[in-house]
Amino acid sequence: MKDRSGLSLTSLATRTSYSRSSWERYLNGKKPVPRAAVEQLSRVCGTEPTRLLVLYEVAQEARVSAGAGPGRAAPAPEPAPAPEPVPSATPAPGSTPGSTPGSTPGSAPRTVRLRTALAALALAVAAAFAGGLFAGRAWEGTDGAARGAYEKGRAYVCGDGREDGVRYAGHSRTRDAILDRGDDGWEVVEVQCLLRGHGFGAGAADGTYGDSTKAAVRRFQWARGLVDDGIVRPETWGELRK
Repeated sequence: MKDRSGLSLTSLATRTSYSRSSWERYLNGKKPVPRAAVEQLSRVCGTEPTRLLVLYEVAQEARVSAGAGPGRAAPAPEPAPAPEPVPSATPAPGSTPGSTPGSTPGSAPRTVRLRTALAALALAVAAAFAGGLFAGRAWEGTDGAARGAYEKGRAYVCGDGREDGVRYAGHSRTRDAILDRGDDGWEVVEVQCLLRGHGFGAGAADGTYGDSTKAAVRRFQWARGLVDDGIVRPETWGELRK
């Protein structure tokens, strides 16, 4: 599924400034994720970055808090009381059952908070990556069988990636669908996104082939030396995919 979606680890490495091995470590929680990597992942996956960046800040604060713990002096232990004739052992003051000698009070909670924050960030990053993968399933065919349900009237996020030198916006892989005014669906969303990527904005990428989309197609066709009738044919797809 990763290979078909165009969002494999290799694809991420190609579309971002981080290597394949770095992404593998980030997504598996083996290494802290840099802020720039979070932003780039959001852009590539077409995901709103706000939530990921908030989790990133939480993880950073938890890491700083945990790092400040060892430098603090531990409180001096209170004198141990005289032993009493009881059958069970009495814990030393300030200690808890299962604690080890020399541990700093409060260090364990900070460590737990740090691990929780980092785990949440790694999970969110992986979720964004998975979201991009599932969004990429719209590319698997041209008959709609493997796509999510298209919702008319909704504005969709445009991706901007390449696979084998071919440009995709993340909503359809078709290169031969014939589209004109009155059509709607994923292919139209793809056309609108590709037009926007080439600097020929057609308004919102809502999947409705209306007058604004047709006008944008005509401008694009004229600029590329094609028949500028506003109808998307294989020749127009070929230019849009460049």
